[in-house]
Amino acid sequence: MPASAPPAALDDSPAARRREQRGWYFYDWANSAFYTAVISVFLGPYLIPVAKTAACAKDFPDVASDTCVSAFDELAAANPGLGYVDVLGADIRPAAFFGLITTVAVLLQIVFLPIVGALADHTGRKREMLGVFAYIGALAAMGLFFVEGDRYMLGGVLFVIANLAYGSSVVVYDSFLPQISTAEERDAVSSRGWAIGYLGGGLLLALNLVLYLQHENLGLTEGMAVRICMMSAGLWWATFTIIPLLRLRNRPVPAHETTALASVGGSLRQLGRTIAGLRKYPLTLLFLVAYLVYNDGVQTVIANSAAFASEALKLPQTVQITAILMVQFVAFFGALLLGRLARGFGTKRTVLASLVLWTAIVAMAMFVAEGQAVQFYLMAFAIAIVLGGTQALSRSLFSLVIPKGREAEYFSLLQISDKGSAFIGALTVTIALQLTNSYRIAIMSMIVFFVIGFVLLALTNLPKAIRAAGNEVPERI
Repeated sequence: MPASAPPAALDDSPAARRREQRGWYFYDWANSAFYTAVISVFLGPYLIPVAKTAACAKDFPDVASDTCVSAFDELAAANPGLGYVDVLGADIRPAAFFGLITTVAVLLQIVFLPIVGALADHTGRKREMLGVFAYIGALAAMGLFFVEGDRYMLGGVLFVIANLAYGSSVVVYDSFLPQISTAEERDAVSSRGWAIGYLGGGLLLALNLVLYLQHENLGLTEGMAVRICMMSAGLWWATFTIIPLLRLRNRPVPAHETTALASVGGSLRQLGRTIAGLRKYPLTLLFLVAYLVYNDGVQTVIANSAAFASEALKLPQTVQITAILMVQFVAFFGALLLGRLARGFGTKRTVLASLVLWTAIVAMAMFVAEGQAVQFYLMAFAIAIVLGGTQALSRSLFSLVIPKGREAEYFSLLQISDKGSAFIGALTVTIALQLTNSYRIAIMSMIVFFVIGFVLLALTNLPKAIRAAGNEVPERI
């Protein structure tokens, strides 16, 4: 990939920055549809029956397909050795298939994202790379429309491609933040982007749920409605990505080799220097560890909220779906609120206060009564208030403690460390469930993550970390 040749004098006036910022926000609006609609709601529950259909055709050909799928668990239990699908020669239970492809997608991101980050910084072609990854992901998401019948492998491959492209595009997207905003603007810009992402994802999800719930009145099967919803997420992603591609600008980088092979080689060498060079930035590393600990708690609570609602509170799926929708829209205002509070009280104090609130919210899990939808909605409302702000302000802080010109490399480390640590929270919940068989206690166990993250962040001397990275310390941090 040839090195970019941007203008020697790039307009960095407030007006020019605002134009880029407004374009930058729209990539959060664009890609959140994929994460919210495909990953969080539709794909897993749809893909597992597709895998069961394939297993039925292979192992129970004398049973009608619909009957087999609905009674699959009983048939598999009564016939040891049957009820598996083939995945590259391995026998996999259909119920485990979505978890398997999610694990594969995460492992590929851990390998691939650092290369993406190093290549983006090394070549300076961030806008082009953002476009390539966004459209690969969007096309793969649109391709999910063709997953029907027994095409479970097609669904798995398309999901892995879309998820890998999504993560790659987010690394490049995040790396624009310190380039399009000053240190004083960073919190507000990051918070607005996160908030607009929740709004975009929530809006498409609301439209999808109308289609899904009314599919019979519209003359559609349930499967067709789901496939249209997943395709719409890819179409949404592709359409709104046009706006940031028109607004964002590449920045000058030092002269590098100009061939694609040399660029990749130089990027890999730079990546090695980045990882080794983390020892020069111990406070940046301390902040990264603090973020990974408390964000693992955040992600684990969100990932297990539906299971908590159904298993501990015995609430119907309609309550879970409407709660997801509410969280999307309330989190829009929550991210903006915490961004405003950060300007008044300081970013670090605001994040620390949000972790105290997270601890209190998780403690509420012990007191929400079974069957009480209103209490669950109140808990979800409280989560939505702090959810987006905690992550947006953390992104803003991280952008201040990384050296200029290597933004994408460091943001790739943030992304892969996030993915690599995600199993710790899940393992904690699994152990708690194994020992207590209580989702209330399992959710309560996340308090440990918020407390440890709070302590590590409190111990991080952010002004010193920012100066060590060669950046300007904001007036209020």
